[in-house]
Amino acid sequence: MATTIQQSFQKLRENLEITGLQESTVSTRQKTVRDVISADLAVNDSFLTGSYSRSTMIAPLSEADVDIFIVLDPKYFHHYNNGQNGGQGGLLDLVKRTLRKTYTRTPDISRNGQAVTIRFEDFMVDVVPGFVREGGGYLIPNSINYSWISTDPKRHVEIITASNKAHNGDFVPLVKMIRAWNKNNNKYFGSFHLEVVALQVLENVRIDDFASGMRYFFDKGRASIGSKNIDPAGYGGDVGSYINTQESIREAVAKFQLAYERAVKAEDYAARGYVKDAIDMWIKIVGDYFPAYG
Repeated sequence: MATTIQQSFQKLRENLEITGLQESTVSTRQKTVRDVISADLAVNDSFLTGSYSRSTMIAPLSEADVDIFIVLDPKYFHHYNNGQNGGQGGLLDLVKRTLRKTYTRTPDISRNGQAVTIRFEDFMVDVVPGFVREGGGYLIPNSINYSWISTDPKRHVEIITASNKAHNGDFVPLVKMIRAWNKNNNKYFGSFHLEVVALQVLENVRIDDFASGMRYFFDKGRASIGSKNIDPAGYGGDVGSYINTQESIREAVAKFQLAYERAVKAEDYAARGYVKDAIDMWIKIVGDYFPAYG
């Protein structure tokens, strides 16, 4: 509970963090998974990726997934390329079988389009196999359309880290608050997509406080979300390509519009001293993460 807007956003920031004990659990678990893969397959490199590595993951950990990137020896690429031996799906099945040898009692190990997911009791781990790409970055399998996707998760970490530094440490917390809004909207948007939009609209913009920062994001995001949002690492094209119809674009813009209007109302309430009304409006935006007045 809080009685000022500043206190409220500080509490919101705290509510979005996973605990130190959870971080320790993640650290131990991901190392074990990486060791399991390396013991059975020829691995040239492995590292954490996704929101955990970019420091944009939000609580609760039980609803999050930790991404592990496994850089395999090129021999596997040649074995599964061009539809051979099951193609991209065959590569994912290889990783799945490798994990199953150790995690015999884990009830849910499955593969999706680009990764193998281990659903532990406390959180999920996505294992993404990939290969070093000629010219830079990496190639990862897409078993949906039997292709390879170009990406560079290490570069994504560098870009987010640099933006956070440029914003005096406020960019990552703001992104987490934006992710809370997205969760309050049934995760309509891809999390990385929203991070890319935030990078675009907040470039060379000073974040004075989180309230105005969120309002500004929703304001400028109305136009950005309806256009192409190119992968900042230079690979993969439009990260928002799943919003690909006029109807879905209108729906996406409408969600930004509603959030913007509510943020404007919240700031107006706060400016006139109606702190409780402002807090109630922010709760409508980001949900139960935001502390109640009192």
